[in-house]
Amino acid sequence: MTEFAAVDLGASSGRVMVGRAGPGELALTEAHRFPNEPVRAAGTLLWDILSLYRGVLDGLAKAGPVASIGIDSWAVDYGLLDSSGALLGNPVHYRDSRTDGVPDQVARTLGDERLYEVTGLQKLPFNTIYQLVSAIGTPQYEAAQQVLLIPDLLAYWLTGELGAEYTNASTTELVDVHTRDWSLPLITGVGLRPSLFPPIRRPGSVIGEHSGTPVVAVGSHDTASAVVGVPAEGERFAYISCGTWSLVGLELPEPVLTEESRRANFTNEGGVDGTIRYLRNVMGLWPLQECMREWGTTDITDLLRGAAREKALQSVVDLDDPVFLPPGDMIGRLVRAAGLQDPSPPVITRCILDSLALAQQRAIEQAQQLAGRDVDAVHIVGGGARNELLCQLTADACGLPVLAGPVEATALGNILVQARAAGVIGGDLAALRAVLRQTQQIVRYEPRGDASAWRHAAKRIAG
Repeated sequence: MTEFAAVDLGASSGRVMVGRAGPGELALTEAHRFPNEPVRAAGTLLWDILSLYRGVLDGLAKAGPVASIGIDSWAVDYGLLDSSGALLGNPVHYRDSRTDGVPDQVARTLGDERLYEVTGLQKLPFNTIYQLVSAIGTPQYEAAQQVLLIPDLLAYWLTGELGAEYTNASTTELVDVHTRDWSLPLITGVGLRPSLFPPIRRPGSVIGEHSGTPVVAVGSHDTASAVVGVPAEGERFAYISCGTWSLVGLELPEPVLTEESRRANFTNEGGVDGTIRYLRNVMGLWPLQECMREWGTTDITDLLRGAAREKALQSVVDLDDPVFLPPGDMIGRLVRAAGLQDPSPPVITRCILDSLALAQQRAIEQAQQLAGRDVDAVHIVGGGARNELLCQLTADACGLPVLAGPVEATALGNILVQARAAGVIGGDLAALRAVLRQTQQIVRYEPRGDASAWRHAAKRIAG
C-alpha cells in the first residue's frame, strides 16, 4: 500500500495522520497530535497559528516518507500577507466579537436576498465576508496584499505557492455558487480589494512540493473531506459531521437557492467532484465541551452513563440560539434557558444531547423538504460517532436508522482524495465510499420508542 499524510486541524487540536491506501485497502495511523489553544490578546481572540505550523512540521517529520501531503481545517478564518509574503499578525478566531453588527451593515449594502442568490450561503456572523469587512481600515488590512484561508496559509508556508482551495473558499460568502469562482461584484460591493484573493484551485490538484514531497489540494474544508469519508451507498442519505459543530445535510448535484431555503438558513457549500454540501450548521457538542471544561473533567464516559439514566426530553433548549455561541458560563446559560431545577452534570448532559438530537432532526427534515429529496438513513461521522447515546437519540428523533462511523472520516476523506490523485485508487465518489464500507467499522442504530414525544418536544422549542 502507498502512504499519504493527512494534516487535519480542528478547533481544539490538530494532528498528522498517515493513511495507507490501495485497492480495497484503507488504514490510518496517528503520527502526531498537538493542541490548538486560542489566545486572547489585547481583547481579541486569536489562533496561535505558528504553534499549529510547528505541530504540522513535527507531525510530517514523524510521518516519515509519504507519497503526498494534504491539509484540511475549519473554515472562514484567514491570515493576511504583506507584499513580502509575511504574515500580518495572528488570524482572528471566528468566535471573536469583532463582527458584531457587521452582517446587518452588509445586508444594508447588498441585501440578504442578493447574497444568497449569488453565494447560496447560510448567514452566520463569523462568515469571512463579515470578518474582512470588520477589518477594513485597520493597519493590517491596509498593508495586506493577499488573504489566505487557514489550509491555504499552511500550504503556502510548506510550498511557497499561493492559492485558494475551492471547498473552503466556498464558505467565505464571497464565491459565486454558479461560476464557482470569486464574485467580483460582491467583493467590490462591500469595499474589499479583488487583488487580495488568489486563484481558486480544485481538490486533487498539486499545489507544490515540500522537501520534495507533493502537497495536494484536498477538500480543505474539514467538512468537505468528512463528507467524502461518509460510507454511504447511493444518494438517499443524510449526513451529520459531528464534533464541536454538527454539520447536518445532504449531498446534491446543484444548489438550492429558493427563498424558503434562505429563510431556513441552509447553506450551499462546495464539495469534492463538483457536489454541493447542502447543510445547516448546528451548535454540535460545543456546549458539552464547554460544560466539561467548567466542571474540570475530560472523561465523558461517566457523564454519558449518568445522562442515559435520566428521563428523556425533560428539559430541552434551542441549541441554535446564538446565546450558546460564545465561550464562558455555559452551565449558567443552559440552566437559565432550560429552567433546570437540578443543575447536576448528568441532567445538563442529557439536556444537551436531547436538544442536539432535536436540532439535528429538524435540520434533516427541513433539508429533505427544501431539496425535494427523501433519505433512507442518517450517517454520523466524526467524534460524535463515538457517542452511543447521541447516536441512539438521533435515530429516535429522526425515526431513521443511524449509521455511525467512521470517527476519522475527515482524515480518511483527505487520504482518499490524495490516493485518487496519485492513481492508487480510481473512480468517483461512489467508488471511494465503497472502499470505506469495505474497510471501516460502522455501527447501526435503529429508531426506538415513540416518535410523537420527539415531535412534541420540537414544538416546545419552536414555541
